[in-house]
Amino acid sequence: MEQFQLERIVEPLLSWYDANARILPWREQPTAYRVWVSEIMLQQTRVEAVKPYFARFMKALPTVKKLAACPEEELLKLWEGLGYYSRARNLQEAAKTIQNQFNGIFPQTYEEILSLKGIGPYTASAISSIAFQIPKGVVDGNVLRIFSRIYNDSSNIALEKTKKHYQTLCDTLIYKEDPSSFNQALMDLGATICKPKGPLCDICPVASHCLAKKVNKQHTLPINIKKLKHQEV
Repeated sequence: MEQFQLERIVEPLLSWYDANARILPWREQPTAYRVWVSEIMLQQTRVEAVKPYFARFMKALPTVKKLAACPEEELLKLWEGLGYYSRARNLQEAAKTIQNQFNGIFPQTYEEILSLKGIGPYTASAISSIAFQIPKGVVDGNVLRIFSRIYNDSSNIALEKTKKHYQTLCDTLIYKEDPSSFNQALMDLGATICKPKGPLCDICPVASHCLAKKVNKQHTLPINIKKLKHQEV
């Protein structure tokens, strides 16, 4: 059932993305370096807030080599205002690793990308699929929410087994002809349509395949027990 359900959303999702993809600076010339920097900046930061920082960062440090050699004071000045400065330090440490262990060439396999400092499964999947067309699914809160609603699945998305289940599902069924567009379509769907509160089901391209919508449970999914406990405190 799951495979059939996900396969049915691919065509309408990609058609919608083709017509409605967000215009984002890091989507222009989506090299591994640009995708990487944008994904690290976007962690716990709004898209609109990241745009000017990304442009300034790319102007000052357009390559891995320049990032690796940048004085820390200058690097942190470029990052000033984004917060979570460990992200910037991890970026530079990873850049030095690329310089020293990969001859200055950004690694091109999921496993090698994942080995870099500060890069987790989601970021490694994003870089792999967008820059190198490797069929690795991006599974974050947005994607977990979308899948939970499509399947009317009340599994707790705070649990690792739920995340691993959907990671395996997405990796298996990702649109292998264009994994970049598939993953970015899911990103955009979660950010603009299948929102945490007030999902815009009337204009959702995959609403007809959403089992939660059929039983009017889209507003109560996903289940995130860790988040609920935090809110009750």
